[in-house]
Amino acid sequence: MRQVNMLEAKTDLSKLVKALESGEEDMVCIARSGTPVVQMTLIRKTPNKKRIGAAKGAFVVPADFQRWDEDVMDIFEDGR
Repeated sequence: MRQVNMLEAKTDLSKLVKALESGEEDMVCIARSGTPVVQMTLIRKTPNKKRIGAAKGAFVVPADFQRWDEDVMDIFEDGR
């Protein structure tokens, strides 16, 4: 844990954040007149739940799935 005063925190905020991100510090206390007032810690990223494949097994794609492609193309090409 590192303790800094308000002026140092204001001046070196980006350095303090980098120290937390790199793991050099686990917590930074910001003090006013030597008394700790605020505690800064790193917010851990929560892994996103995998969504790809979430519907796997929920439905079956018919074997003739693409048979309508030619019919649809014919409908749009006839209008030219």
